Amino acid sequence: MPASIELDEYDRKILRALQENADYSMADLGAMIGLSHTPCWRRLKRLETEGVIRGKVTLLDPKLLNLGVTVHAYITIKNHDGNSLEAFEQAVQAIPEVVECYSTSGEKDYVLRVVVESVEHYERLMKETLIHLPNIGSINSAFALKQVKFTTQLPL
Repeated sequence: MPASIELDEYDRKILRALQENADYSMADLGAMIGLSHTPCWRRLKRLETEGVIRGKVTLLDPKLLNLGVTVHAYITIKNHDGNSLEAFEQAVQAIPEVVECYSTSGEKDYVLRVVVESVEHYERLMKETLIHLPNIGSINSAFALKQVKFTTQLPL
């Protein structure tokens, strides 16, 4: 897949609409962006085939599911060789509470976004799982006090 995809205004309209609501029918989506069903469908399929649209999901409310605590865990790795980093990255994939993991520049090597039901749950997760991840040097945790902004929509 190329580094970026050429998008025209119809493509951008499709993507903006689907970021708001992935459940639009093809007829409704076409009407919203000014295309009939078939051309809209073809564009949508091309965007999927080219990997611009990676998937469709349902967003859940973590508080209603008793998962209202968000923690950012800043990770320092002991060794920075390729195998050590790969081992850490593979191990993180298996932890359901870790919903995002980024390799970062600066003092910390990774930042994890962890979603749990309570501070106690995070403490158990850290003691039983996170500190045992391969190649861990240190973990510094910051608890989110309030979510000020959350969006999955990219600025198209």
